[in-house]
Amino acid sequence: MIAYLDLPSGLSGDMFLGCLVDAGWPLDRLLRAVSLLKLPKDSYSIQSRTVQKGPLRATLVDVQSNEQPTHRYLSDIQKIIATADLPSSVQQRAINIFTRLATAESKVHGTTIDKVHFHEVGAIDAIIDIVGASMGIHELAIEKLYASPVPLGHGWTQMEHGRIPLPAPATLEILSAVNASACPAPGPGELITPTGAAILAELATFSQPEMSISKIATGSGQRDFTWPNVARMWLGEPTAPRGAMIQLETNIDDMNPQLYPNVMEKLLAAGARDVWLTPIQMKKGRPGVILSVLAPVESESALAHLLLRETTTLGVRVSRVHHRHEAAREFQSVDTPFGPIRVKVKLIDHRPLSVTPEYEDCLTASQNAGVPLRQVHDAASAAAHTLLQQLNSEPTARSETSDQINESRT
Repeated sequence: MIAYLDLPSGLSGDMFLGCLVDAGWPLDRLLRAVSLLKLPKDSYSIQSRTVQKGPLRATLVDVQSNEQPTHRYLSDIQKIIATADLPSSVQQRAINIFTRLATAESKVHGTTIDKVHFHEVGAIDAIIDIVGASMGIHELAIEKLYASPVPLGHGWTQMEHGRIPLPAPATLEILSAVNASACPAPGPGELITPTGAAILAELATFSQPEMSISKIATGSGQRDFTWPNVARMWLGEPTAPRGAMIQLETNIDDMNPQLYPNVMEKLLAAGARDVWLTPIQMKKGRPGVILSVLAPVESESALAHLLLRETTTLGVRVSRVHHRHEAAREFQSVDTPFGPIRVKVKLIDHRPLSVTPEYEDCLTASQNAGVPLRQVHDAASAAAHTLLQQLNSEPTARSETSDQINESRT
């Protein structure tokens, strides 16, 4: 599953938690994850409720810290997270997020990471937000997170350091470090917090994916504006662009060459658009081949399985074909002394460019007539040449469905 964060009003840690809970991550799982941090039980409270933000329903996760103002260094927070009984990937993500915060703070204040002492973002509520965000992504099995441009509002805010301009300097440093996409805010105010920025910088890619949407989750911010203060998470599965292609390849040096034709026929029957062999020199001086397959994205699993099953290879490489220009084509039939033969008409800019006999039709006709394949192919080629002249003499344009150059982008 993938997710896309639509951020009309920016993002904070609690808004991200609201999206996760609204997406179906039980609050009890958040409470359990926090309990593993072994924080004093009376030092925080976590509640979730449904709220109304303008005309929109949303989930608000309210994380409150009851501890006195505390200055923590990055090493202190790393120790809290590293000693918790959390999945290693969750621990690493959370530590990475705090490291991004520390890096930004050190740059803003002209010091080193190890000397940065966190103020607001080192409080228990920030720790809960960040660990909760990492755990929620893990338990919802979100494999890839994307995000819209972040709206950056103007104004001022009061921090422990004093009055600072918005967006907060640390927020800007975090976002600039990953070349985040930004856009004008709907109004003044701190719409994206340093915690929200660090979560995005570590977990998200700033682009909108092609996806099939199965659920929309809405998280609420604490503050009220003249617009709905919400973030929306779209959840679903990735979809490939129409006509997207992949190339599968594998190097082989220990297979009987007599087996390749059978493998190639099975690959084509399973959906491959093209299959070819390239001779190569492999390690230890052994001759080998690259078996290459061009296929639609949706055929990847079946074709990779077929290669692993039908050849001696131990692995298959897969790469996306970024661009593929494809000429339009149509099939017609020509009459020959050996019966009708299908021919492929290639079209460019509304006009037939070439006509080619189909090999399989020529082979079948030669076998049925008991004559050499070359004889049938020559007869079909002559008939195809005549057809091409006839088609090009026609004053009418070819059908829109078969006469254009199609560009397939993957």
